[in-house]
Amino acid sequence: MATTTNYGWTTPDDTALVKDGASAIRTLGTSVDTTTKNLNPETTLGDIAYRSSTSNVNTRLGIGTTGQVLTVASGVPAWSTISAGGMTLLSTTTLSGASTTISSISGSYKNLYGVAYGYTNATSNNHFIVRPNNVQSGRFNTFSAVGGNATLVDQQTDICLSFQVSGYTILRTDANNAIFFEIKNYASTVAYKPVISGGYYVGAGTDLVGFGGSGGWSNTSAITSLTFYNTGGNFSTGTVLLYGVS
Repeated sequence: MATTTNYGWTTPDDTALVKDGASAIRTLGTSVDTTTKNLNPETTLGDIAYRSSTSNVNTRLGIGTTGQVLTVASGVPAWSTISAGGMTLLSTTTLSGASTTISSISGSYKNLYGVAYGYTNATSNNHFIVRPNNVQSGRFNTFSAVGGNATLVDQQTDICLSFQVSGYTILRTDANNAIFFEIKNYASTVAYKPVISGGYYVGAGTDLVGFGGSGGWSNTSAITSLTFYNTGGNFSTGTVLLYGVS
């Protein structure tokens, strides 16, 4: 008996007798039915079919759950749940003494994101500094946002996360002070590391005083630790949350 080129369905030969027609049609129909089912294995709303390792056979991928995305696992499609925000908490560190260091930072992420809050010390009007690998390197500009306009107020060779604006006093004894910072491409061993920061600080006799900063760490070493300093005195308390950004 003759067969089709792609799926090998059995068809009558040119010399087959007319009396065999019904049987031949049933045989062909059964083959078509079987092949169609193999190519369309979906059974439920939202199912997806994909080519399996068996020739001319597809595999059913059931619908995922709300919020999942379609990915690839071991060479085949799969539904996966992504981490919210793509951020992983690496450490929760209490600030104390003249300096505090977060060490053994994983190099498995793209960027580092940090939040410092609740920090206090006995002296006002100081720099709050983060120093990668405890190495002073780079140029960092600090801007004020007082009055709604950004004004350059300081330039540092450290990553300076806060600085006093002329005419305003930051109350370092007020635990409502809060800062964020992000270090880009921190694990690179061939490039400098861009840095941005911002935050709010409670001022003496004023409303909240806002700051922002930008600059970079001009060093090609991968960042594996961060040391925090307060130039005006020891930290009394405070917390730093450090995240790895995927």
